[in-house]
Amino acid sequence: MNSGLSLRVPLEGAHLLLGLLLALWTLLFLLRIVLTWYPKADQQSLFWKAVRLPTEPLLAPTRKLVAPIGGVDVTPVIWVGLVSLLRELCVGQQGLITLALRDSRLIG
Repeated sequence: MNSGLSLRVPLEGAHLLLGLLLALWTLLFLLRIVLTWYPKADQQSLFWKAVRLPTEPLLAPTRKLVAPIGGVDVTPVIWVGLVSLLRELCVGQQGLITLALRDSRLIG
């Protein structure tokens, strides 16, 4: 059995899944930033809940560490930066999973 092939299959799945997950999280945090511009928006709507549910567990503890600047909650901006950095480090052009996948293709 080719060891390059056995390594490549899980790496391709991890690369795709992690890339999509981190891109989705970035989009959700960007939507949180935009929605803060509209404080009178219906926060009980299904759309607002769908954006808030996956992001609030990360934003709530961060708010305890980072105070609002000029009355503006900057924690979604911080998380956009962190998730973007993580995405670049893992699945970007020079990301760890990308490089491992590239190496497994050279071996196999």
